[in-house]
Amino acid sequence: MGTQVAQGSFSRLVRKQMDSKTVKQYKSFSSFTRRDFLYRAAAVGGTGLLLNTMNAWGMGIASTASEPPALTGGGKGKKVLILGAGLAGMTAAFELEKLGYKVQILEARAFAGGRCQTARKGFSLTELGGEKQTCAFDEGHYINHGPWRIPLHHQSTLHYTRLFEVPLEVMINDNDHAYVYSENAGPLAGKRLRIKEVKADMRGHVSELLAKSVKNHALDQELTADDQRLLLDYLQHEGALSAGDLQYKGRNGRGWAVNPGAGANPGTLSDPLGFKDLLASKLGNVYSAVHDFPMQATMFQPVGGMDAIAKAFEKRVGRNIRYKAEVQTIRQNDKGVTVTYKDTGSNKVSTISADYCLCAIPLSVLRQIDTDFSDKFKQAVATVAYAPVGKIGLQMKRRFWEEDDHIYGGHILTDLKGINTISVPSYGFQKKKGVLLGYYQYQTQAIEISALSPKERAEFALAAGQKIFPQYTENFETSFSVAWHRVQYNLGGWAEWTEKTRAAAYPTLLEGEGRILLAGEHLSYLTGWQAGAIESAWQQLAKLHERANA
Repeated sequence: MGTQVAQGSFSRLVRKQMDSKTVKQYKSFSSFTRRDFLYRAAAVGGTGLLLNTMNAWGMGIASTASEPPALTGGGKGKKVLILGAGLAGMTAAFELEKLGYKVQILEARAFAGGRCQTARKGFSLTELGGEKQTCAFDEGHYINHGPWRIPLHHQSTLHYTRLFEVPLEVMINDNDHAYVYSENAGPLAGKRLRIKEVKADMRGHVSELLAKSVKNHALDQELTADDQRLLLDYLQHEGALSAGDLQYKGRNGRGWAVNPGAGANPGTLSDPLGFKDLLASKLGNVYSAVHDFPMQATMFQPVGGMDAIAKAFEKRVGRNIRYKAEVQTIRQNDKGVTVTYKDTGSNKVSTISADYCLCAIPLSVLRQIDTDFSDKFKQAVATVAYAPVGKIGLQMKRRFWEEDDHIYGGHILTDLKGINTISVPSYGFQKKKGVLLGYYQYQTQAIEISALSPKERAEFALAAGQKIFPQYTENFETSFSVAWHRVQYNLGGWAEWTEKTRAAAYPTLLEGEGRILLAGEHLSYLTGWQAGAIESAWQQLAKLHERANA
């Protein structure tokens, strides 16, 4: 999967992009949505970073399959060469072997899993143009710097965790007791608020407004008298409004000023945020009554780290994986496919042939490889942009978010530049130490921060987090960060499609060419999710099986 990026040119290109006046700058929490990230996306590949305008998200929907396809017939001794031992490649290998195919996997890394990685003590990573990092977290602590959650809707991923008996635990993806902190929230700027305060008060104030409009007969033409009475009944309950004057005066769900306790302590309710202040702050935009489909509870994570899934696959197909095998050339004719690869340990170049090839190499890397694809197919491969993505894990010597702030799992939402999300761990509750996610950044912010050294990235994350948690810096011990657009055999976090590229390139890539088919999260509408890789493999192996048995 060979690609070489000159260290000096990489740094210069990063600085060039940082200085570009065409980059859409992050402005405020109120305009901060997932879709906003896609208006300026970076197509990562070759020796540089090129910012392109995006207009579609192309990810984050439910999986459409819950088990691999039921196929008839056998492999008849045919050999399939799989390029890449990520989840797509290993899924295909596992299922094809069951059909009787001879399977060989070439993997450029010394381990399997692709982006399904977990950084724990001893794990090493060297980014292109960067220094080597070796994770120094204490035993038992980790950060999922690749995929970090499994939605309940992704039954394809859960199919294999069930089949392979990978133990799961709940990943707390939504916590009303966590904080929201915005520096661009008007009258509420710079204030650390509980998410539940924003939710409760917005619901209360809006319910009061609507209830009073009903009571004052503003909706007479739309509702009958019975409908109005029932709606008032609902709004009084929904907004915790007082029965007589339908006023919102707060509710215990937003938290107490003094918690109720033993003896003569009934507790003291906290005062709600002002409606005008909330409207002006636009903080109400941080939540929806119903979450986006892939973000709904229940969310899962494997016990001990996401790479447990990759290791479970590797345990079953690892005998067929040739590690440190960096693909150099791909050729095919009407009889088979031939691939040359370099052993990155010895630099020895070898050749391997097969009847068919399933290529699960990210398109950002595939376009660097010498192939005999048609010009149309090469153009399709080159069309797809990949997202710059950065994450950092920060080990803290004390779980202050639990001990002091009583936050157990979930995310702290913020508009602090380059941070986006701080997530506290959903494992190891009430233990002494913990590793939190210090930032999860995309696009131009990920490019900018990736130009920093690992030490500088940690300093950046700490300076921002200190504004929310005064305990941050004094408790910090060590960090581990990744910029996926600088990881050699990925060159980006996930594929990003637009409506235009879906129409122009997707059908071509989905069809494959000759005896070569592609697979991976990039060939799905679940880009960025493990389910996308798995279900893509299911679809493509079925297509390969059909062609082999034609």
